[in-house]
Amino acid sequence: MNEHASLDAALRADVAPAAEFAPINAGYNGVFRPDRLSLGLVVPIESYPGSPVPTMVDHVERVQLAEDLGFSAVWLRDVPFNVPSFGDAGQLFDPFVYLGLLAGQTRWIALGVASLVLPLDHPARVAKAAASVDVLSGGRLILGVASGDRSEEYPAFNISHTARDMLFREGFDYIRQMAESTPVFSNHYGYVNSCMDMLPKPSGARLPLLVTGSSRQTPEWIAEHADGWMVYPRDTASQAQLVKGWRKRVAAAGRPAQPVMQPLYVDLVDDPAAPLQPIHLGYRTGVRALRAHLRSLEVAGVNHVALNLRFNQSEVTTSLKRLSDELMADFS
Repeated sequence: MNEHASLDAALRADVAPAAEFAPINAGYNGVFRPDRLSLGLVVPIESYPGSPVPTMVDHVERVQLAEDLGFSAVWLRDVPFNVPSFGDAGQLFDPFVYLGLLAGQTRWIALGVASLVLPLDHPARVAKAAASVDVLSGGRLILGVASGDRSEEYPAFNISHTARDMLFREGFDYIRQMAESTPVFSNHYGYVNSCMDMLPKPSGARLPLLVTGSSRQTPEWIAEHADGWMVYPRDTASQAQLVKGWRKRVAAAGRPAQPVMQPLYVDLVDDPAAPLQPIHLGYRTGVRALRAHLRSLEVAGVNHVALNLRFNQSEVTTSLKRLSDELMADFS
């Protein structure tokens, strides 16, 4: 038995099978399935290791190619300002403007946000924009939300950085309320009465809201409220323990099973037999070792991996086709 098979056997013994996920919309239902791992891509789909700013050359065509090759989702980020100390300007464009473009240029691929910095915008605007994208795309939006990790942005919005935990919770609740008919509630963001309603409503019963990391909330709060959890890359054994604890907390909250996803930076080399070599939040690797690693994550209970090719040294289109040819049969 090889190293990966031994690890998989140990993980199977420690991670119980997941129950079915409750359906929400077409994007969420297609990306997240119990005890299965699907593959997505982080936008922009290009290599830009030497600069925080991508070129965005052929960016729509590459998303369309990702769809044609069978990737289940593309994920973009909310980056209001290019903060030099952080080192990544994301896809440059406003997420909801960009989602509107992608909704009109694609057919079925899920459109994910990983993640929207919830305290930096009024949740009424977020709810309106997100529901609009969801309806216009045929129910393909998956909205990740976070409290934000760039403290420099908060003064530009005249928003308290220390209050972001409270702002996150109240913004989250506000968006949830907007899926209801003529809701009545009040919180930090304002008072909503039954004399008005926000339209459109999401394509499903609600918008799928995934929480990123801790977002300065307790693990119990996230398990009680989130439609899934976005976690950071870890070694497989640690990720398995994280998933196990997540499932216990979700069950203790009296809720059905909820999925787990993570990003992974990948530099895919030409030699298919090349082993995993650590890079920032991922690996330089051949496709065989990558397949084995993804299989171990699947066994650990991870339901989706968003591959990021920012540090990829091979031509990106060639790497996309190789990933599709070699992995999609196992992770589609």
